[in-house]
Amino acid sequence: MKYYFLLITLLSISSSFSQTFDEDLHSLVEAEAKSASNRIYTQRVNLNTGNYDVIYHKLEFTVDPSVASILGVVTTHFVAKENMTEVTFDLADNMIVSQVLQNGNALTYVQNTDDELVITLQTTVNTGQTGIVEITYSGNPISSGFGSFAQTTHNSDPIIWTLSEPYGAKGWWPCKQDLNDKIENIDVYITTPQFNAQGEEYIAVSNGVEQSQTLNGASKTTHYKHEFPIPAYLIAIAATNYEVYSHTVPNNGNPFEIVNYVYPEDFDSVQESTAVTVDIMELFSTKFEEYPYASEKYGHAQFGWGGGMEHTTVSFMGSFGRSLIAHELAHQWFGDKITCGSWKDIWLNEGFATYLSGLVIEDFDGEESFKSWKQGRVNSITSQTDGAVYLADTDTTSVGRIFSSRLSYNKGAMVLHMLRKKVGDADFYQGMQDYLSDSNLAYNYAKTPDYIEKLEAASGQDLTEFFNDWIYNEGYPSYTINANWINTNQLQFQVNQTQSDGSVSYFEVPIPIRIMGTNGEVLDIVLDNTFSGETFVETVNFTISEILFDPDVDLISKNNNLTLNTNTFEIARSLLMYPNPTTSYIKLEKPDALTINTIQIFDVLGKLVLEMDYRETINTENLSSGVHFVKFSTNQGVFHKRLLKD
Repeated sequence: MKYYFLLITLLSISSSFSQTFDEDLHSLVEAEAKSASNRIYTQRVNLNTGNYDVIYHKLEFTVDPSVASILGVVTTHFVAKENMTEVTFDLADNMIVSQVLQNGNALTYVQNTDDELVITLQTTVNTGQTGIVEITYSGNPISSGFGSFAQTTHNSDPIIWTLSEPYGAKGWWPCKQDLNDKIENIDVYITTPQFNAQGEEYIAVSNGVEQSQTLNGASKTTHYKHEFPIPAYLIAIAATNYEVYSHTVPNNGNPFEIVNYVYPEDFDSVQESTAVTVDIMELFSTKFEEYPYASEKYGHAQFGWGGGMEHTTVSFMGSFGRSLIAHELAHQWFGDKITCGSWKDIWLNEGFATYLSGLVIEDFDGEESFKSWKQGRVNSITSQTDGAVYLADTDTTSVGRIFSSRLSYNKGAMVLHMLRKKVGDADFYQGMQDYLSDSNLAYNYAKTPDYIEKLEAASGQDLTEFFNDWIYNEGYPSYTINANWINTNQLQFQVNQTQSDGSVSYFEVPIPIRIMGTNGEVLDIVLDNTFSGETFVETVNFTISEILFDPDVDLISKNNNLTLNTNTFEIARSLLMYPNPTTSYIKLEKPDALTINTIQIFDVLGKLVLEMDYRETINTENLSSGVHFVKFSTNQGVFHKRLLKD
């Protein structure tokens, strides 16, 4: 039912941008897949897991794709950050722990209603020492209500798959769920029946590189090893009667495989669709850096949602459109290598991946298609007048708000695009590369100030105002721009702005303007606007046919109005000032309909040197030699003329 609601919502946004519909749908269903539902969670950081760092998990899972249950043995190596007599893990209270061991000895433990497993250690683990515990448990994770572990079917064949973002990992295994610790490496052992009821072989999928498949009677155990830091929510398993095939990425002479696990009934169509992953991989590697997990693999595993989930080294895919492939691959850099340090910073994952999917359109399809893509984002963002990219604390209790397609995905992406336009391509991409390569952030967590610091360093600009307006506060600007001729080849623009939400007093944004001439001339200018009523003067040496506001859709804005007042030029031209050049006086002639209130004369440095009410003759003997500017304030507006004093 939610899928159809999303479909209707998208169709109502703008029928004029049907070419962007597929991209919009992918972003929404991906968000829907991650949220599992729009229920509210009373999620909080578990301070009881903050006194240790996880360095290793051995994850042994026994599952049958036709049965909604799991048997697990999880061995955890952790380093104490303080002296510890007990250790706490996050685990849903419907998962039944049957045994906990330390050094082969049984430990006492308690499962409480706060979804905690509290284990009393055999001896104190002192600060800096390593402790090891082995937890055996079982249960039906589906009943935990998180939707993190699913047993479904495809083409009547059973499948088990997991999707733990944001709060679901504890629904099916004992972990440290908060975004404050990455596990340094993992081994995953998935034991399944060897075959399904039709005699087709079960294939199990997880993070990292497949090490082995071991048969034991009617069962098979598949072993995966992943040797990069990983948060709990990105660990995943899936098992069904997959068909497996690969694409090879050249990677500058160090090739690696893109391994695809797909349903047999979809094999032919999916195999054709996934080939583009190689080209997208090469684009991202060129713009940013080498794929972060090139020493292991990348892959896709088909699963039971319409969207996708960027599990490290293997994205789970409900469909295989190019935009979704690009989005989930982009996450391997932005979301997996560097992970948002809190759910309030989710735009560092989702906004970035959404923008990278737009870069694929820009590079593969050209500027017109990219323009349509941007317009689709702007339509979504401005469909409501409020909403910040950065989440409030209360927002993190709603999974639907965390994965808001309008804010976390689309607005986050367009803010990145506006930042790129503000600082320029060279500094933008340098800042992105610096962000990815920072040793304190790489394979770790980052928050919004960490990203701001990198872009400020790369660009040499203070971006405080930009991020306050566009990330931390709400809404968007609307512009009224009046263009008036002030002489034969100078056009004055006056910019006025209103804001859709009161949290921003003024959006200080460079405004792109395109001036079109009757003989095909094109002049692109940028008005670096910082306050309402600001004026700009541009030289235009051709007859104007049209003026376009933000012609390439580089701004988040709505309800804009730009007008060219052609009458002002005729009025200005009918106001005569002679002789010019002059030595001692000038005469003025004007139409009867024009009332001149005041006349001001400025020197070339902008200093006011003469001011008077209207008169037909003005004495200029006391003016210094050189260029001056005469300003006429009238009942028809303000006009300027250039005066040369000999």
